Amino acid sequence: MSLRQMEYFLMVVQEASFTRAADALHVTQPALSHQIKALEKSVGGALLERRPRGVRLTPMGRAFLPHAELAVRSATRAHRAARAAAGAEGGELHVAALHSIAVGALPDVFARWRTTHPRVLLRLHEYATAEALEEAVERGTADLAVGPAPADPPGTVVPVGEEELVLVVPFDDRLAGRATVTLPELADRAWIRCAMEPVVHGERFLDWACGKAGFRPRTAVWTEHTSTAVRMAAAGVGVCTAPAHLVRGAVGEDCVVLTPDPPWKRPLSVYARVPPTGAAEAFVDLLRAVWPTLGASTTCPYPDAELTA
Repeated sequence: MSLRQMEYFLMVVQEASFTRAADALHVTQPALSHQIKALEKSVGGALLERRPRGVRLTPMGRAFLPHAELAVRSATRAHRAARAAAGAEGGELHVAALHSIAVGALPDVFARWRTTHPRVLLRLHEYATAEALEEAVERGTADLAVGPAPADPPGTVVPVGEEELVLVVPFDDRLAGRATVTLPELADRAWIRCAMEPVVHGERFLDWACGKAGFRPRTAVWTEHTSTAVRMAAAGVGVCTAPAHLVRGAVGEDCVVLTPDPPWKRPLSVYARVPPTGAAEAFVDLLRAVWPTLGASTTCPYPDAELTA
């Protein structure tokens, strides 16, 4: 079994056709078929079912597919990591992050990186939830992930800072002159909710927090992205909660930011399947220098709350 054979197998699966796969790989169809047959012989059974109108996976092929994908991605990562470590032209560093972190916190980090490592290309992969972020690292899509530390770490986890969740209201809101607000004061308000909202103990964070305060939030609008929810709140549609770095750093110029009393905070980490080296290690060092590092004094107002998304 060779890496090339797995690459050929993945292309056939992607194209659902030996003919199209051969064209994409710039090889002859007999050569492609020979490599696939050799691969199937090495694993002890058929991986693909040849049909008149295409190709589909056998049960053995479905079991083999995710491992082949990981092997090919790992080989690609090894190549680009080696080039990035040497600062070579064409070296790449793939960074995965939650959308809110990518929009609100990473632009300044990336700008500083470009100043010190101009020959290493950054590729940013954005995800809506922490679960999707963890899956990306597990699949080998990215070299590093930035977000809440996973419950079951895949390898190395380095604390790099913390994220504060704030409340957003328009300038003409009755609370606009305040700096802080308690959640019970918002029991009668409509809320802008977002699919990217964190999850606590299997429950959406706002439902959990408002439930602790004695009420259920009345939802006015559901959005897909946090940045959209902030814009809706700024327009007066309702109150929303969002990461402070996103509101203050990207989309919150025409709204009022209120800090919940007590404040809502969660630690952020950078994590990877293997210990970061070369460019990946330099990127972690930059994150720790730019963001406030977590210390023993950092406390969570809800010690039993694990914000997982």
